[in-house]
Amino acid sequence: MNPNVRNSAELQTFDVIIVGGGMVGASLACALAETELKIAVLDSQEFRSQELISADTAFDPRVSAITSESREFFVELGIWDTIVRQRSSAYTDMHVWDADGTGSIHFSATDIHVSELGHIVENSVILAALHDRLREYANVELIPQASVTALQAPSSSPDLGHSLVGLADGRSLSAHLLIAADGGNSRVRELAGFKTREWDYEHHAIVTTVRTELPHDRTAIQRFMDAGTLAFLPLCKSADALNDDQTYCSIVWSVLPEYADELMALDEEHFGRELKGAIEGRLGKIESVDARYSFPLRQRHAASYVQEGIALIGDAAHTIHPLAGQGVNLGLLDAQVLATEIKRAQTSGRDIAELKVLRRYQRRRIGHNLGMMWTMEGFKRLFADQPLPVRWLRNVGMTGIDRTVTLKNRIMRSAMGID
Repeated sequence: MNPNVRNSAELQTFDVIIVGGGMVGASLACALAETELKIAVLDSQEFRSQELISADTAFDPRVSAITSESREFFVELGIWDTIVRQRSSAYTDMHVWDADGTGSIHFSATDIHVSELGHIVENSVILAALHDRLREYANVELIPQASVTALQAPSSSPDLGHSLVGLADGRSLSAHLLIAADGGNSRVRELAGFKTREWDYEHHAIVTTVRTELPHDRTAIQRFMDAGTLAFLPLCKSADALNDDQTYCSIVWSVLPEYADELMALDEEHFGRELKGAIEGRLGKIESVDARYSFPLRQRHAASYVQEGIALIGDAAHTIHPLAGQGVNLGLLDAQVLATEIKRAQTSGRDIAELKVLRRYQRRRIGHNLGMMWTMEGFKRLFADQPLPVRWLRNVGMTGIDRTVTLKNRIMRSAMGID
């Protein structure tokens, strides 16, 4: 036995332990909460509460572009109305263009007869709704400030039949099924010996919230440049989106590391000028800039998502370029599918931690996740610095898609999770 994991009468035992109380892990816990399973959700931070969020609360620099499919999942979990009451920004249009030419694409919700293309929601708003929802269930225990430091997996002791988890504060927990939802640098994945394939994008992302001179008109805009990609994602200050001034945007700016350092060193005024130039002044002057954050971009994919008694979901299983904001939506699909397979196993009287059960989840998700990863990698390479003929073809291709209504609508519906 691992000497850092105690196996005593004081050992807390659970049917399911989810390590990571972020959006993906908490969504899975909500999806399983209606069962009779005894569930623990561990997180290294405190759990959120919607009572701490108001119209006066500063915007969270971390936002997610929630697709229709993810929204429906949140509806099933009973949290979507709560999210909307707090604040979210439905966007109806998206404008994407190439900095090196005339190629552009305009996506509009009216073209496919829907009310919006998606919603931009602050991560903290989603988390607060999820965590408050989890507090309503007697069979779910939230364990904050819990860092996993040791693990004895069933694969290391075939007779064990469960995972023993050691925490930094000396506590030990037992899980019949252990789920890693603890992000791209997953400690559980490392301790359990999962292999990954990963590479550096050689870009850093800068995220912040800005206020612009001109309103965003519920339109997301994205400019592709040789040195990276810049996206302005529309935000609303209150739940009353129709009467909001629509001048707040979340930005995600992917740039070379050296340029990221330069941008992070600028004061607010000079950063705003650089930002205005990079987006070609589409929203006028950048009137204010919140605190900026920068982090390196890496792509990572686990060779396998499962082993006996353990499953990886979300960023613990795969991370992709934030180019299209699909990362969290892929993770939410992981949570939805894994919850479905666990419930199916319960209904048929099978062991929920059995490898055959967990492999059904893997089969349903791994191909889709890999497909999205390679699509994003292709986009990243296509819009990198390329010879003139490639740039010309790129622009012709974008313009051609924009003019081909059927293809453009199919792309929209696929990105929204409708098809």
